[in-house]
Amino acid sequence: AGAGCTRNPHFPKSPEEPKFALGLLAAACASALWASDTVRDEFFWLGEMNKATTVINTDEKLLDKAVVKKVAHGLQTVIANGNKQGGPRPKEVIKFEPFLIKEAGMDVTMLHIGRSSQDMHATYRSAIMRDNVLALSEKLAEVMSVINDIARKNQTTIVPNYTNGVAAQPNSYAHYLMGYQASFERTQQQLRDFYERLNWCSMGTTVLNGTSWPLNRERMAKYLGFNGPVPNAYDASQMKSVDEPIELAGIITGMAVRVGSFIEDVFVQYAQPRPWILLVEGGENTYVSSAMPQKRNPGIMVNTRKAASKAIAQAQSTVWLAHNIQPGMSDNKSVADNNKMAQAAIEMLDKFERVLKALKINPERALEELNNDWTASQEVADVLMREYKLPFRVGHHVASGMVSYARANNIQPLDFPYAQMQRIYAEVIAKEYPQGPAQCPMSEELFKKTLNPRAIVANRKTAGGPQPEELAKAVKAMDKSIAGQREWVQEKREHIDKSLKKLDRDFQKLL
Repeated sequence: AGAGCTRNPHFPKSPEEPKFALGLLAAACASALWASDTVRDEFFWLGEMNKATTVINTDEKLLDKAVVKKVAHGLQTVIANGNKQGGPRPKEVIKFEPFLIKEAGMDVTMLHIGRSSQDMHATYRSAIMRDNVLALSEKLAEVMSVINDIARKNQTTIVPNYTNGVAAQPNSYAHYLMGYQASFERTQQQLRDFYERLNWCSMGTTVLNGTSWPLNRERMAKYLGFNGPVPNAYDASQMKSVDEPIELAGIITGMAVRVGSFIEDVFVQYAQPRPWILLVEGGENTYVSSAMPQKRNPGIMVNTRKAASKAIAQAQSTVWLAHNIQPGMSDNKSVADNNKMAQAAIEMLDKFERVLKALKINPERALEELNNDWTASQEVADVLMREYKLPFRVGHHVASGMVSYARANNIQPLDFPYAQMQRIYAEVIAKEYPQGPAQCPMSEELFKKTLNPRAIVANRKTAGGPQPEELAKAVKAMDKSIAGQREWVQEKREHIDKSLKKLDRDFQKLL
């Protein structure tokens, strides 16, 4: 922006109108000082702060009108030069100011009344982190949309789920995914809540206790797209700038832990000779071992897990940098470090999205896996209690006895003899609950149906469970949540853009 301000072929060419043409050119250059695709780095925000200071202090009569135009044009030139390819983009107030002096003379330092690098740097840290939060939320919404698409297609796919690393119960794969969605939705809520705490402007607080100059902090905050000024001047640069990266680090850590959890759960399948979930082979997804022809190493999963670990490491570094320092130190305030933290999280989500899009699920193999183990055994205890009013622990011991017998005799659930079920039932009743029915009240037909993983999932009655009607509601609700998150990001971006455009229009009037 600003770099392409060359002569427009539609400008007047006659010698009578050169001043008019130059005026149009100046206005065009000024309007190009801000654009929504401009890199919003430290230099950008220093420029915006200086523009806002020029406009506000002129209106508040804190800046002599005799120097306003010179100051404004000097600032315009510095910004335009910095926006050129390879142009100077100083990131610190003390390095930005010499460029202003060069273009507008020493009078330009009148802009610095009531200001300090403390409040100015604190302001651009919050502004840059604000953009990072929106980018992170947008990327997470994209990932969640992919998960919802997979869930929508796998509502009837029944798979084993695991607790304590052991196959626990059958579940709909969609329901499993919606559990992750619920966690990510909480992350989105954390990002929204954090944004509201983050989006307050430190400008006008100077070093830590304000200034004798009557600065209009409210108007400054509005021009820069903030909710308002930070209420406490000491907090503005001494506490808030330390707290913000720590809070974002916590959100990113939780997100990365969840991504790593998902990847590890898929790795459980890759350890099997016949997994029920794989990656589409080729490309970045998998690679063949250099020595073992049968191996298809899941490279993208390894890289995603590594990216999650890097995101956690980067996040925790900011916590350690903030540890054991007195107020006023800048150890964990680095924009570069905090940008790396946000970028590490976005790169992790990008890799995670590629994993999700490469998943290849085999419902038949998943069902076979379920029928190879006793993940349906709890249903036996549930039915004995629900249908025949037997205490749960009695039914639990009957089912446990069945599992022990089956494993000792290499019997799979669908092949378990009903006669053995009757014998085990009778032994448990006689020993633990003699007042109960001496003979097993469950028919052989019901016994076989009880061990069917599909029937177990379909018959769930729990609100928020895996049964079809609950899954349909959950997927629909998550679609709405994702759309709402995207709208929130768009709304916040539009608010910032609108504020900066208003600042640019008011600044142009001074030119």
